Amino acid sequence: QVQLVESGGGVVQAGGSLRLSCVASGRTFSNSMYAMAWFRQAPGKEREIAAVISWRGGTTYYKDPLKGRFTISRDDAKNTVSLQMDSLKPEDTAVYYCARCSTYWSLDPSSYDYWGQGTQVTVSS
Repeated sequence: QVQLVESGGGVVQAGGSLRLSCVASGRTFSNSMYAMAWFRQAPGKEREIAAVISWRGGTTYYKDPLKGRFTISRDDAKNTVSLQMDSLKPEDTAVYYCARCSTYWSLDPSSYDYWGQGTQVTVSS
């Protein structure tokens, strides 16, 4: 089993920044073989993929509105994946979830088999 714990959420004004972190524990010895992602779910909306990083970090994906503002990174030595969020907007308000993929790359949410509990990000206007 793998446990994922997110941190770093909070309340920030529009234009501000937050850095989310996700630490993996448990059977993490093979985490570097899998893609990691951040999903988000806004009130009244479905969960959506926000950013993905491939195993070894060579490839990344960002939902279009997040390109140029968000940066996903991973440190496999520390079993950590991070999401740097800059120029935040009120529409970025959501619960952000860290997830581990069952393979080295996928944009299909059903491919993600381990999930954190989520961290709330609120952006005020």
